[in-house]
Amino acid sequence: MKPASPPSTLLTDLYQLTMACGYRRTGVAEREAAFHVTFRQPPFQGGFTVAAGLGDAVELLAGWRYEPGELDYLRGLRGNDGRELFDEGLLAALAAWPETFTCDVDAVPEGTVVFPGEPILRVCGPLWQAQLLETHLLNCLNFQSLVATKAARVCLAADGDEVLEFGLRRAQGPDGALAATRAAFVGGVGATSNVLAGMRHGIPVRGTHAHSWVMAFHGEEEAFAAYADALPNNVVFLVDTYRSLDGVRHAVLAGERLRARGHKLAAVRLDSGDLAYLSIEARKILDAAGFHDTAILATNDLDEHLITSLKAQGARINVWGVGTRLVTAYDQPALGGVYKLGAVRESAGQPWQDRIKLSEQTVKVTTPGVLQVRRYQDGGGRFVADLIHAEGGAPADGGTIIDPADPLRRKTIPDGTAWEPLLVPVFRAGKQVYVGPPLARARERTFVQVGSLHPSIRRLVNPHGYPVGLEPGLFERRTALIRQARGEG
Repeated sequence: MKPASPPSTLLTDLYQLTMACGYRRTGVAEREAAFHVTFRQPPFQGGFTVAAGLGDAVELLAGWRYEPGELDYLRGLRGNDGRELFDEGLLAALAAWPETFTCDVDAVPEGTVVFPGEPILRVCGPLWQAQLLETHLLNCLNFQSLVATKAARVCLAADGDEVLEFGLRRAQGPDGALAATRAAFVGGVGATSNVLAGMRHGIPVRGTHAHSWVMAFHGEEEAFAAYADALPNNVVFLVDTYRSLDGVRHAVLAGERLRARGHKLAAVRLDSGDLAYLSIEARKILDAAGFHDTAILATNDLDEHLITSLKAQGARINVWGVGTRLVTAYDQPALGGVYKLGAVRESAGQPWQDRIKLSEQTVKVTTPGVLQVRRYQDGGGRFVADLIHAEGGAPADGGTIIDPADPLRRKTIPDGTAWEPLLVPVFRAGKQVYVGPPLARARERTFVQVGSLHPSIRRLVNPHGYPVGLEPGLFERRTALIRQARGEG
């Protein structure tokens, strides 16, 4: 299998490089720093988010290189005074990166359900190195988590029906298409039309034929018969080129020839019109001819809301092809994840010094420390609440969770409640220690994780909020830092 070409390390924001240069020039480059990736709101006005993109992020970090031509480009950049922007010391450090990278990285596995305010990835290491990772990590995690969440919502709406991803032609360029297909599979879709994504990621590939196939012949009957002769083991007829129900009847005629030769009519595809009515009538035609196991596949700008509506109307669709509104995350363009500094120290082994960012917007005030997340579960495996705590500051058992946005909202976790840490080691001292599971396992994890949420949290409209909060000691530290920064004593 031909491997994917990793993006250049210069696919980054200029200020990452200028800050790295500045850290080195001011003598703080080797100061230890702890950064966290968090986000502020679940997408699509939903109640949860599915973490995705870690596999691509790990591959990128493991192959991080600054090629000679890239260094020459940086060497040629100039400041507003016409002088070199970057010095040879920085360029030499970048050239030696594979041997000198020493950061620790922890993250939640792909397919994990996550919530606002809690870290989904943490980087600890030399300040200048950790700074350089920001843009790449956010690029990987933000988009794929967005699409994986959309896919999970579509699968919830489909309620056990098969969901296929057909969005390649509407995706945001080749890289966006591959990332979207990958994320959609993590989120729960069963197959894709994207052949390259199928090869690279082991995702099942599916497809039908276009209207052009039908239009290339003298009539629909001839077109279906020709397709059945050419590809008898992959027959899904697109029936709406002319009149959809006549198309179903013509599909039945071709299906009878297939059946006589030991093959099957796998499905008919509806791509326009009143999908609820047409699917009901198509089911009658298929069943009357004995094609009870022939599926009805629907496409045409579907999303979780339209699927929910069609099901409420009694549609007889049992396979859903979702494209544009999935791979483009149509109703929300970005997740809005951020990469913020939580703590610094002069060197390894020294005490961490908390850092906090304030804002007039409460949601943008960060949480200080080197953070971890503990997820509590009840005896049936249902998720109860998430506790954000500083490393070394978690309670031995049970505990209290305080909502930082509303400190009066507190949840007490009884002693003996089962729990697990969400962030797992990915890199240690710059060396990869985590091998992600096959993508199909990440997809299975999504189903289990979403299924472990209370139904009120995973509903598509007006979901209930999942309890996430701070450990009391961390809450007090955060409050003290806010007061100190505001000059409140």
